[in-house]
Amino acid sequence: MSCATLSLPPSLKLLNSCFQPSNKKSCFLSSSFSSVSFVGPLTSYGNKSSWDSCHVIKGLRSFPIVFKCVAQKSELSVSVGAGSNIASEKRLVVLVIGGGGREHALCYALQRSPSCDAVFCAPGNAGISNSGNATCIPELDISDSSAVISFCRKWGVGLVVVGPEAPLVSGLANDLVKAGIPTFGPSAEAAALEGSKNFMKNLCDKYKIPTAKYQTFTDPSSAKQYIEDQGAPIVIKADGLAAGKGVIVAMTLEEAYEAVDSMLVKSVFGSAGCCVVVEEFLEGEEASFFALVDGENAIPLESAQDHKRVGDGDTGPNTGGMGAYSPAPVLTKELQSVVMQTIIHPTVKGMAAEGCKFVGVLYAGLMIEKKTGLPKLIEYNVRFGDPECQVLMVRLESDLAQVLLAASRGELSGVSLKWSPGSAMVVVMASKGYPGSYEKGTVIQNLEEAENVAPTVKIFHAGTALNSDGNFIATGGRVLGVTATGRDLEEARDRAYQAVEEINWPGGFYRRDIGWRALPQKQLAPKK
Repeated sequence: MSCATLSLPPSLKLLNSCFQPSNKKSCFLSSSFSSVSFVGPLTSYGNKSSWDSCHVIKGLRSFPIVFKCVAQKSELSVSVGAGSNIASEKRLVVLVIGGGGREHALCYALQRSPSCDAVFCAPGNAGISNSGNATCIPELDISDSSAVISFCRKWGVGLVVVGPEAPLVSGLANDLVKAGIPTFGPSAEAAALEGSKNFMKNLCDKYKIPTAKYQTFTDPSSAKQYIEDQGAPIVIKADGLAAGKGVIVAMTLEEAYEAVDSMLVKSVFGSAGCCVVVEEFLEGEEASFFALVDGENAIPLESAQDHKRVGDGDTGPNTGGMGAYSPAPVLTKELQSVVMQTIIHPTVKGMAAEGCKFVGVLYAGLMIEKKTGLPKLIEYNVRFGDPECQVLMVRLESDLAQVLLAASRGELSGVSLKWSPGSAMVVVMASKGYPGSYEKGTVIQNLEEAENVAPTVKIFHAGTALNSDGNFIATGGRVLGVTATGRDLEEARDRAYQAVEEINWPGGFYRRDIGWRALPQKQLAPKK
């Protein structure tokens, strides 16, 4: 077939190699144009063309020509990467499932991956879309596996990265893998490591993984008797998924009894709290440890440390996380080796032995015990932590798309990761009232000015939308993750808080002491 170049703006080039007058096809054009690529169905009869329902795909790689023509039963893909040293690699279209700050960070890192052509995010959010890090697909129902599979086939998606835990627990990865679509994320069976704390604890018992002493209860009277026998402080956990709010650290017996009643009697967490785990209180320093797993092999990510409590000085109720930094000095190289040997590897082998191989990221919440200096497993999450993912993704220098694809294929053996030197910090800005009730729709301004504080500042959106005036508004509890890198943790911290102070959001608040354990001499950030 002959090639013809249509009359388009100079920055847009199209190889018109599949148009025939009698054969109408949907064609897709992509080419870099000021970091935004235009992609849309192009209907053509002979040499006459018209754009129809044009999509703007943000985050497409800046390769000179990427052209796809999709007919009903065939697909032509031509990729020309002049000047690229990865021209021979198969470039990926990636779909990220989710719409929070973690997913924004994943989109950001995937967009920078040399092997990634385009990034979709479903449902995404206004901040992700506005940033140009991905094309958001809010109309795609991520709870409908068949709809997700159809989208992947239509757009040639070569890798799906599932961000949140709920779709994993409900079996989205099972359905995608069954359909032959490479997926980074565990099966529903393996996701029980997060979906049921009792399952995780039983696995620890069986495979001798160090964790806190515990008992599981469905009867409130029995739970209270056990609490009375053990004494306070003590920890009460809802067995199922409770959006990061199902853990109560009770400092008194009365607080513990109240936590039991709220879960087993008042059902504040619904079915997630119909069974509770009562666990010994561990004293020490918390840390987050992440490992990529391909079913048999595991490789560690860099260390990070979260701040769960809502208030300065680690006071107030638990949240999904108010800030994080990486690396975490508490996790020395020696301790990381101990975690891999005593916690991660036994978990991977145990899950395989139980007939549910784990593929995805294992997020181990650890306590470095004060009395022993050794790590114990507090909990597992089966996805990247939020906000830890943000500080990890701004430091990652490896091709994330290829690494996650290797994990999905069981090919992590021999893979190593490259990280930027220095440190990163994220400060979460949340709606006033969080983690309790909060007002939605409050206006947020000066985000662009905040990102311009330093070249290493990046704002990840967790819960934002645009109002009718084009202003960002808050739609969730945790709303923004103001992230910065620096030569060391102090520089990263200074840049992050400088950016935070530029943001005009009367309806928001933030902790002023993120990093206080690693920088104890540092004063609190000034109040606005």
